[in-house]
Amino acid sequence: MLLRAFLEELAAGAMERTQGARVPALVRAADPAHGDYQVNGVMGLAKQLGKKPRELAEPVAAALAEHEAVASAEVAGPGFINLKLRPEWLGRALLEVARDAERDGVPAASKRERIVVDYSGPNIAKEMHVGHIRSTIIGDAIYRLLKFLGHDVVGDNHVGDWGKQFGLLSVGMRRFGDEAALAARPVQELDRIYKQSNAAADADPAFADQARAELHKLQHGDAENIALWNRFAAVTRSELERIYARLDVRFDLWRGESAYEAELPGVVQTLIERGIAREDQGAICVFFDDDPALGKSPFIVRKKDGAYLYATTDIATVFYRRDVLGAERCIYVVDQRQKQHFQQLFATVRKLGVAIELEHVGFGTVFGRDGKPLKARAGEMIKLSALLDEAEERSAALIAQEGLDVEPERMAELARTVGIGAVKYADLSQNRLSDYRFDWDKLISLKGNSGPYLQYAHARVCAIFRKGEVDVARLAAADAQPPQLQHAAEVALGTELLRFADTLYDAARGSEPHVLCEHLFTLAQRFSTFYEHCPVLKADEPERRSRLLLCWLTQRQLARGLGLLGIDAPQRM
Repeated sequence: MLLRAFLEELAAGAMERTQGARVPALVRAADPAHGDYQVNGVMGLAKQLGKKPRELAEPVAAALAEHEAVASAEVAGPGFINLKLRPEWLGRALLEVARDAERDGVPAASKRERIVVDYSGPNIAKEMHVGHIRSTIIGDAIYRLLKFLGHDVVGDNHVGDWGKQFGLLSVGMRRFGDEAALAARPVQELDRIYKQSNAAADADPAFADQARAELHKLQHGDAENIALWNRFAAVTRSELERIYARLDVRFDLWRGESAYEAELPGVVQTLIERGIAREDQGAICVFFDDDPALGKSPFIVRKKDGAYLYATTDIATVFYRRDVLGAERCIYVVDQRQKQHFQQLFATVRKLGVAIELEHVGFGTVFGRDGKPLKARAGEMIKLSALLDEAEERSAALIAQEGLDVEPERMAELARTVGIGAVKYADLSQNRLSDYRFDWDKLISLKGNSGPYLQYAHARVCAIFRKGEVDVARLAAADAQPPQLQHAAEVALGTELLRFADTLYDAARGSEPHVLCEHLFTLAQRFSTFYEHCPVLKADEPERRSRLLLCWLTQRQLARGLGLLGIDAPQRM
């Protein structure tokens, strides 16, 4: 259930009955000692009516206290109302959630939307590095969240598979390439060729001219260059898919920049004919003189040498997503440093009359412990495959050090699960707009707000069921009684469990996976307090069954929540 929406309607009804207005303004209480939720709308209403807030709040609080869900409604401070939920009502609501094994009490979205999520987007012929991790992981979590909430979601990997680098690679492959190396380690070899070719182009104008000529031939359908380009694309995709498989990240569509090449002249022509773009020093540009917030730099859609840019391709992509995919909304998960590009893109598309919702989900930079961009000792960006290898190695060391419950044959698989989960959670638990420091000691740890801590919490609950030989399906059977929340730790855990649906909708609404991470961490902490103060297997009936149901809901919610973040929840650790 959507607990906050239920309480907002409850507060609005109480205000309407007593004051003739509906302005609940309900928030989660900052201090649980004072209540579970706080109603603030009376203060704004009092200002409108010219009355004292506390005088208006008293009858509203009295009306709220009459409802079966409310244990107390107390006026505090200048006129806000603190609400505490009734344990008996919480218990009944939790039993209903327990019986919804398919969705854990989370209702599907009332309006189903067709949404394209654009994420990851690496370049062909280059290895993925640590700079790609945020778009990939954040985008995948947003995709999973929206899909679970019932939307029709398309995950699109808009790869960089066209442009200047292929002219350099075409010349470089013929001059510097090693066929044996290309067969053995294709992407690494292409990366080497590209760097060597780029340096050669900087040093030798003739080499740069030759690269431009080869690119021109590719863009005009030269059979030899097209075959070479197809080869580069195929070997790179194979390597990328291995990385995505390790991360458990998938896409519905791989549609790179090359797919829109034929549409670009028409895009530019339309912009000119509609008076949206004009020539400036030989280039075709869109200017935003009417909106200083979009910056003084123009949005260039064709360079003076006739070449097209990301801007042109991105406009063509919007049309494809609207006309072919039927998208009502597009989410671009791209570095925050590209903010102005997307502002200008969206403004240009609006000028063209494209009526779909476009959203840039930006994110900050990953730094090392020293506060500098995360790089290898050689000064290059750390390869993503090497980062994942190190995560698995460090996880294996942690598992051995902690003496966890792992059979030798399961060690490699658990090290993978914990290591990859740790990397993902370290990223997703940050506010995406913030830069953050990548710290292995905090990331691979069973303490604090980390992926391994949450995975261990999940495994700990599973161990209770194994030890007690519990048939969890019977806990929510037709004849089952609601859990009896008597201890304060039971009430706190039960209340947090009922906030799950609100959490998912909040996380999806703002494209903020960290909101879900915060909930899971709080849930794990509250379960730990509950387990410390409330015996489960040794309790007498019906207390034992009641507490087992709370354990079962916790286990399900941790597994569901971690799954929506793209993180496995092992049953043994």
